[in-house]
Amino acid sequence: MPFRTTRIEALSKLIQILDSSFPSGAFTHSFGLEVHVSLNLIKESKDLKRFLENVVMYQHSKMEFPAILKVYEYAKNGSLNPLLKLDAKFSSMYCHTFAKAYKSIGENYFSHLKYLKVKKQITKLYFESVQAKKTPCNEIILLSILSYDLGYAKEDFMIFWSKKNLINIAAASLKISKIKPSEAQKILFSMDAFLKYAIKNIDAKLSNFNPFFDAAIYMHKNTEPRLFMT
Repeated sequence: MPFRTTRIEALSKLIQILDSSFPSGAFTHSFGLEVHVSLNLIKESKDLKRFLENVVMYQHSKMEFPAILKVYEYAKNGSLNPLLKLDAKFSSMYCHTFAKAYKSIGENYFSHLKYLKVKKQITKLYFESVQAKKTPCNEIILLSILSYDLGYAKEDFMIFWSKKNLINIAAASLKISKIKPSEAQKILFSMDAFLKYAIKNIDAKLSNFNPFFDAAIYMHKNTEPRLFMT
């Protein structure tokens, strides 16, 4: 049986890139997790499960997943300008805290990824635009174009990327709640089917409406969702 090195190399790169310890320590945006814990909205595993499902339903499915669809569309057509406009639009649709975090994480990723030998011309052009500071370099845009370059189906990348974030949020919950690691793992395993359902029902239009986020954050005017760092 032949050794299929191309797919293995691509998978190896994606696993390394999406590992929570890359590029400089474990990180994830909390999406208001700490506020929900302080309000006793998240006290046990069923509450965390609902929180993660809402992150996928109201956040990933309305912003990041549609953005990934558009990145793949523009990349397939070799359209750099629409890709750069999407990068800027993605930043403009977020509140300052989120926009700053996505740009910061994207730049962190790029400081390491720029040394990769990419295959597609559109990826090279996007990397050059980031290097020249012509685009914000949002994390999701950068990683999507790289996933396209590696030959991954957009649906596969959505699952990889979203699951990475859910794992990190669940890990953060262990630090600020009484939820046990075994309970968090069970929840994360159950999220696979939910993710597949969400990806099959994506609205291709980007939307920054997130009632789950707003309901808790605006009850605490001085509290911001933050990055958990180690």
